[in-house]
Amino acid sequence: IFSDLGLTFLAHTHIPTIWNQQNKTIDNVDWQRDPAGGLRSQWTLPNGIAFGAAIRPVEQHVEMELWLRNGTDRPLRKLRGQVCIMLKGAPEFAAQTGENKLFGKRTAAVRSAAGDRWVLTNWQADGRVWGNPPVPCLHVDPFFPDCPAGETVRLNGRLWFYQGGDVRQEIDRADRA
Repeated sequence: IFSDLGLTFLAHTHIPTIWNQQNKTIDNVDWQRDPAGGLRSQWTLPNGIAFGAAIRPVEQHVEMELWLRNGTDRPLRKLRGQVCIMLKGAPEFAAQTGENKLFGKRTAAVRSAAGDRWVLTNWQADGRVWGNPPVPCLHVDPFFPDCPAGETVRLNGRLWFYQGGDVRQEIDRADRA
């Protein structure tokens, strides 16, 4: 999570956050499975910012939600999530290249090794859409609206498979939705 405070949280440890600069440790929090088969995660940071994510499988896709609660005494601005869809566990989509990826305004897609199927992800808010060729992943990093003190902001996204016609049309459709 990026904000006007700086890099406020990163699940990876290779880039320092504002907490590293203050020599504060953030304990790991495991995902919790809900009865319907979804997963939830919630974190609270030392300054009172709380955030979480949830995924919920539905018939033809996975619904995703990100939320952030501002527990500080001032508005948070320039909020951006960084959502990485790690493909290492899906070998058919895990080529370490940019050649198998397409990007729209709010949608990222990766093609299978066989070339006949795609995994797509999309978030409702504009942001940065990209891939990291040395790492088998897709990113759609949505911008949150500014969050007043004591308030909560939410974003929704989805992940789905696509097979068939022109995937660029599917990307354009998802970007307009």
